[in-house]
Amino acid sequence: MSLRNIGHRLYQGEVSFDFVGKRKIWYSISAVIVLVAAVGLAMGLHLGIEFKGGSVYTVHKPGLSASQAKETADKIIGSKTALVQTTDKGDVRVQVSAQESIPATTFTKEFSQAIGVQEKDINAQVIGPSWGADISKKALTGLIVFMVLVTVYMAIAFEWRMAVAALVALVHDLLITIGVYALVGFEVTPGTVIGFLTILGYSLYDTVVVFDTVKENTRGITKQSRRTYSEAANHGLNQTLVRSINTTVVALLPVSALLFIGGGLLGAGTLNDISLALFIGLAAGAYSSICVATPLLAQLKEQAPEMKALAKRVAQRRASEAKAAAEAAARGEEPDSEQDAEDGVPAGMVGQRNQPTSRTRGKGRPSGKR
Repeated sequence: MSLRNIGHRLYQGEVSFDFVGKRKIWYSISAVIVLVAAVGLAMGLHLGIEFKGGSVYTVHKPGLSASQAKETADKIIGSKTALVQTTDKGDVRVQVSAQESIPATTFTKEFSQAIGVQEKDINAQVIGPSWGADISKKALTGLIVFMVLVTVYMAIAFEWRMAVAALVALVHDLLITIGVYALVGFEVTPGTVIGFLTILGYSLYDTVVVFDTVKENTRGITKQSRRTYSEAANHGLNQTLVRSINTTVVALLPVSALLFIGGGLLGAGTLNDISLALFIGLAAGAYSSICVATPLLAQLKEQAPEMKALAKRVAQRRASEAKAAAEAAARGEEPDSEQDAEDGVPAGMVGQRNQPTSRTRGKGRPSGKR
């Protein structure tokens, strides 16, 4: 069966996965993942020198490997804290924390002698701790402003329950991504912050697409008694399921190339800063929009008095349908609830039904025409 056929059947309601009804399972999975991420975050993030200050030395020498440069740098500073990466241009980038307290001129001189290059061939850049603190403050401010704007937009465009569900999904994605960064020990740079904001925007986009379909499916839902809000929301989620999966897979393909081929095979370490954030964030965003945001929205919405009344009417109707079906089965008759639904008569309602007019009813009678 093709994916297109599955998507059509999901949209028509012929096939349905009960994501909303099994929300406790998804909440448990998310809680475990977030807990592991929190443990990693408690261990501390590996902040780049842009945030904590230090020196960056970039040198171009054919044949110089990252391991050789790190061994040389560690000997000069007297510790193993030097971070060495290769750039996409083939240069070697050495980062030394401000805590090492070694002058840039001293490091440049000793490093150039050790690897056999001239001092002018080493580009030294010193970043003070105050500048790094200012960058950290701006990054945090940007994140907070983004969250506030998202909440206000969702509350205006949809409703406050959708805004809360979307915000929880965004925090969920952010915690997981940051936790993974802490666990794998990747360096957090300004590129990483850009990656964070990018994946939050993607997660919001995916959630809005699902919520828009849910909004259409639940418009005027209290005027009927065939299904509850959770069931209508779950149907909307299934309608957009294949679209969400396709969008995520297509987005992950180029990001995977950056992370595994560019950063892994080709050794372009600078690509890891943003590609890991994008890879984890895209996967977490797709999961949260399906398994966190929509089930949470349905749970919040079901607490409203009108939705509680709707759920009660749906339960009463289904009980009536079941009773009518049991009585019909006892009499050896076929239940006509499906036919009632097709004719516009609510299932379980007993009463006179309109019969089709017989073609021979008026045969032999005068038509009244002369």
